[in-house]
Amino acid sequence: MRDDPYIGLLVVLAPLSIASIGGATAIYAPLQYEAVDVRQWVTGAQFLDMFAMSRFIPGPSSILGALIGFKIAGILGALVAMIALYLPSSALCYAVGAVWDKHRGKPWHTALEQGLAPIAAGLIMAGVLSLYRITGGDVLTGAVILAAAAALTWKRKLHPFILLAGGAIAFELAWLLGR
Repeated sequence: MRDDPYIGLLVVLAPLSIASIGGATAIYAPLQYEAVDVRQWVTGAQFLDMFAMSRFIPGPSSILGALIGFKIAGILGALVAMIALYLPSSALCYAVGAVWDKHRGKPWHTALEQGLAPIAAGLIMAGVLSLYRITGGDVLTGAVILAAAAALTWKRKLHPFILLAGGAIAFELAWLLGR
């Protein structure tokens, strides 16, 4: 039972579903840890490739879970991964949303909203640091990550393709100058 890929996907992704309510970027670090370090479903390089694909192809960035599911168990693995990622968080959001709107404007409601913002930022930063660690942590990669973070801080609605193109140009220039 421990080696069943479908059970493994459910055990790993269903809890991460709850953590991903604010966005899939919050689960990149724990997903990388589970998929690469603990369960060894994929290598660090494969995780980075799947991460890049999930950011580039249309749809939610949580498609990364489906890519991992596909890698370890084919189409059915991708389907199990998506159900595990979407069903728990969707059910929770639906239930909480009904209660949340009834209490809008109350002091505890406002305090809770303001308190969750730094937690979300910390989870996103953990994902970024996890991806940086997988790359080997060189100076150019760090500079590209910081530039992308600065660009997104300055322009929140910046299209990801611009960041991908900027990173590609930086790495191509570094390669050409290093030849």
